[in-house]
Amino acid sequence: MHANNRLRVWPLQAQRVGLVAVAALLALLARGVPAAAPSLQPDDEHRQITFEVVDQLLDDHYSRRPLDDTLGAQVLEQYLRTLDPARLYLLRSDIGRFRRYERSLDDAFDSADLEPAFSIFERFSERQHSRLQWVLERLNPDHLASLDFDVEEELRLNRDELPWPESTAVADDLWRKRLKNDVLALRLAGRDDEAVLKSLRRRYQNQLDRLEQMHADDVVALYLNALALSFDPHTNYLPPRDTENLDIQMSLSLEGIGALLRSDYEFTEVVRLIPGGPAEKDGVLKPADRIVAVGQGRDGEMIDVIGWRLDEVVEMIRGPKGTVVRLETLPAGTTDLSATRIVPITRNEVALEEQSAQGEIFEIPRGDRTLRVGAITLPAFYLDFRGKRAGERGYRSTTRDVRRLLREFHAEGIDSLVLDLRNNGGGSLEEANALAGLFIDTGPIVQVRNANERVRVLRDPDPRQIYDGPLVVIVDRLSASASEIVAAAVQDHGRGVVVGAGTFGKGTVQALAPIEAGTLKYTMAKFYRISGASTQFRGVTPDIAFPSVYDPEMIGESALDGALPWDTIRPVRYRRAFDIGDLVPALRADHDRRIQADPDFRYLTAEVELSREELGRDALSLRLSTRERERGEAREKRLALENARRVAKGLEPLTEIEEPDPERLPIEDPEAEDDEPDPYLAESVQIAADLVQRMASHTMVRR
Repeated sequence: MHANNRLRVWPLQAQRVGLVAVAALLALLARGVPAAAPSLQPDDEHRQITFEVVDQLLDDHYSRRPLDDTLGAQVLEQYLRTLDPARLYLLRSDIGRFRRYERSLDDAFDSADLEPAFSIFERFSERQHSRLQWVLERLNPDHLASLDFDVEEELRLNRDELPWPESTAVADDLWRKRLKNDVLALRLAGRDDEAVLKSLRRRYQNQLDRLEQMHADDVVALYLNALALSFDPHTNYLPPRDTENLDIQMSLSLEGIGALLRSDYEFTEVVRLIPGGPAEKDGVLKPADRIVAVGQGRDGEMIDVIGWRLDEVVEMIRGPKGTVVRLETLPAGTTDLSATRIVPITRNEVALEEQSAQGEIFEIPRGDRTLRVGAITLPAFYLDFRGKRAGERGYRSTTRDVRRLLREFHAEGIDSLVLDLRNNGGGSLEEANALAGLFIDTGPIVQVRNANERVRVLRDPDPRQIYDGPLVVIVDRLSASASEIVAAAVQDHGRGVVVGAGTFGKGTVQALAPIEAGTLKYTMAKFYRISGASTQFRGVTPDIAFPSVYDPEMIGESALDGALPWDTIRPVRYRRAFDIGDLVPALRADHDRRIQADPDFRYLTAEVELSREELGRDALSLRLSTRERERGEAREKRLALENARRVAKGLEPLTEIEEPDPERLPIEDPEAEDDEPDPYLAESVQIAADLVQRMASHTMVRR
């Protein structure tokens, strides 16, 4: 490892960890879709890059994994999963042939021998090229006319754990069903056969065209990224172009829709929405939605992007401020490819102001008095590093803004406080530490352990306690990293009650190291609560649970392959503010009674159950009448669900579910108010009011 590279390692701490590390597959795994001519060969620069990546990982990655046969076998599995994640192209005989590398990949990495990478890729390229040609030959009117949609047969979903096809004949039958499903989905979406053929020809021809666009650099990037991902899912080799994409994501002035994307098999999946960005403000696009087509402007042609490289999809979505991009998406949890919707979004800049802390006060009648509950919404942990370094008096930061809001609330005479950390993917570790300190008088906040097992304890930097009253913190599955640090500190110190859904579980710290060509992002440390438990993998468990709209099997650290495990270290000495845990059973009982009569909460709970039912499917029928019946039943269930809520709220029931309007354009109206209820916030405010009353009638013991 070169010493000059060691001097240029930039710790990310927690800043942008939730935004960038969760989307660490940004433009790398997508490159498993294209293939290349079999003549590709590595050069000396590729070998030098390999030496540097291997040395950096072995020396500095948190896990301290040795380069041995176990790691080599894991890299082989990861490389195959990257190239052919749904097991659609390679045959079982190919996999058997590749097994010879299981015990030699460690030696190959040690000597920067890239022969295994190119040999495996060559075979994959041949298989993919042959298969795409096979599909294109069948995209004609005669073949469409021969498809029988009256036969009851199924297409298996989620093939990543199924056996590899044992023969070409088995693979042919698999692809026959896939092509049949493609046609059926487009017909169910209202396309005639001419439009079906045009769309599918373009889709598969695009993939075939990309076959010849691969370079040796791309093969090396895929292979080294398979090595990196074998250490943990937030460790990646970023070639030069993807390093540029990472820089763009780190900038708050990006002009686009404000969404982080990743490759998910053949689809482009939404990882998370940037708070204050156009997509988040529009409210239609959701995490885990999959983008299948992109159109420009009000009536530009929708271009099918299934199977595209991620960087190319990103380029289509980016654009000048004020212009419109239309996304055709499959909603999260949907398995039926015909159930798409059009989401128009006006591109705009994501400004720091849009991500800043916001506050409001709610008045809650309780008996003969009205309680005033302040609520602070915090979309991200931000810090104007440049302004702080320059000594500017008015530089912006999370802690400064929240401190100001707390003082305003104090002047207004609030009785309780809600801190809303939902959808907060993280940010500055310094700010997370300082923010938690606003709510405790003094003491430790979080522990950080590095690869050498040295533990650093971060403590409250300011002994002043700005707010010492009743406190409720709301979290959800998208609360990650710095958000988890704050929620855990509040819980451990007994300063408040955490409500919502289990958090993301990202308890690691990444650093960036420049190498010969590109950048290596690797995990350098791990977060631990002051109680000694890690926030990694398990996240923070709320004291009072709300139904989660996000499936933990799809979103969260535990949903990522190779995530570092949860563990514990020695706790640090600290003094709990109160035995507030004694109040949790009574608060939970109050909450349970209240939500039984809350139509919005009942709707959310039922909607989550319905989504889980849909996600539980492992196969799709290829019979037209069955698919039509299933679609009708799904619409009826959602209509009944919506009408149950409307009737409970005294509204007129609907006769049908309103379908999204493909021609609808987003309306830019800063004065418009969102009439959609936020049952989570409303219930959290009620719990905050409960907390006031319970604390008043309970002897709180300070530890």
